[in-house]
Amino acid sequence: MSFSEPVLAPWLLWLGSGMSLAFLGLALTRRPWQALLVDRAHQHRWLAATVVVMLLWQLRAQAVEWLTLHLMFTALLTLLFKAPLALVSVTLVNLVMVLLGRDAWSLLGVNVLVTGVVPVLIISLVWRWVDRRLPDHLMVFLFVCAFFGSALTALGSGLAAVGLMALGATDAEAMHQALEYARFLPLLMPSEAFITGMLMSILMVYHPEWVATFNAHRYIDTK
Repeated sequence: MSFSEPVLAPWLLWLGSGMSLAFLGLALTRRPWQALLVDRAHQHRWLAATVVVMLLWQLRAQAVEWLTLHLMFTALLTLLFKAPLALVSVTLVNLVMVLLGRDAWSLLGVNVLVTGVVPVLIISLVWRWVDRRLPDHLMVFLFVCAFFGSALTALGSGLAAVGLMALGATDAEAMHQALEYARFLPLLMPSEAFITGMLMSILMVYHPEWVATFNAHRYIDTK
């Protein structure tokens, strides 16, 4: 989900842009492009995944005038390429949405915050918890990270959008619509979880080396 019309106060748009820029800058300090330059196949997979996600974002439902609903795939990108590259991908996809005229320029920062920064942080925390605290088991990684983690990212993204509306909505009716939308978040979470979990299941069986957060030796070879 993302904003399609500026219904937030200007100061909040600037704040969201600043936060997104800060996290993007932090991601770039990790030099994620080095992995792309070293491994050309990895580069092609990242570019292809970014383009596919951009195309899938075109399949969106206009819930209300200022809000569009769509699958994010941010959790999938994070599990495949880790947080820095995933955030760059989501930023590029949001930029394309602006260039295509689907979103306003003023909304670029808050949309990156809602669809990129928040879900990347959530799935990264889930993955770290699984990696350090839970048993090294294929199904644990699959269900907790891919299914449960992606569902949490959808919930976190939706709550972030509602929270931004609560902080600085310029339209009282839009705020009321945001609260109504929050009630449907539990219905939107399974779709994100199912698609992400299904794709991760396929990749972990046929191409586990493509999943940067998955250690095939730990989870498969040692069993």
